[in-house]
Amino acid sequence: MPKAWIRERKKDYYYRKAKEEKYRSRAAYKLLQAVEKYHFIKYRDVVVDLGSAPGGWIKVARKIVGSKGFVLGVDLKPIEPFPQDNVRTIIGDINEPETLREISNALPKKADVVVSDVSPNISGIWEVDHARQIDLAQQALKIALETLKPRGNFFVKVFQGDLLDDFIKKVKKHFEVVRIMKPKASRTKSSEIFILGMHLKEALD
Repeated sequence: MPKAWIRERKKDYYYRKAKEEKYRSRAAYKLLQAVEKYHFIKYRDVVVDLGSAPGGWIKVARKIVGSKGFVLGVDLKPIEPFPQDNVRTIIGDINEPETLREISNALPKKADVVVSDVSPNISGIWEVDHARQIDLAQQALKIALETLKPRGNFFVKVFQGDLLDDFIKKVKKHFEVVRIMKPKASRTKSSEIFILGMHLKEALD
């Protein structure tokens, strides 16, 4: 890892803050800031966190839902266990149908919220990375539609690019309120933004 990158990271405000406040990643503040603004995770909620390693978002969600809620983390990588009984993790690929089955089986009831910070392996080729990120966001949306209760909420990371508008239209088709945001904790030079879909519409027969 380049020394300059390591030095820059150590100077980063949210990196230091995460160390001080014992969050597992600086990304925790992206979710915290989004929830503070839009209140889409609440006490007692059931939350599914896709792409959850190393667990920064899990800790934020668990803090909000409290002991009466439930948080399920899903990632390709193992996640160091949390001490609370109402936090579970699954090792799985969100592109695999088996992972959706595991998520459904692990939930105590339909989810109130699905959040996704899933990212592709970055190639450095912009069009490729953007397309891969949108594919993952589509998969996260598919899981959300299968696991959310009516009027549930969905929060997902995307990269800006020419495929984004079509994805936003798809989210609008399923959710009554859609917001696009870039939390302060998201690095300025990063092209990541977040789409929030609130109040899942009732499925039409």
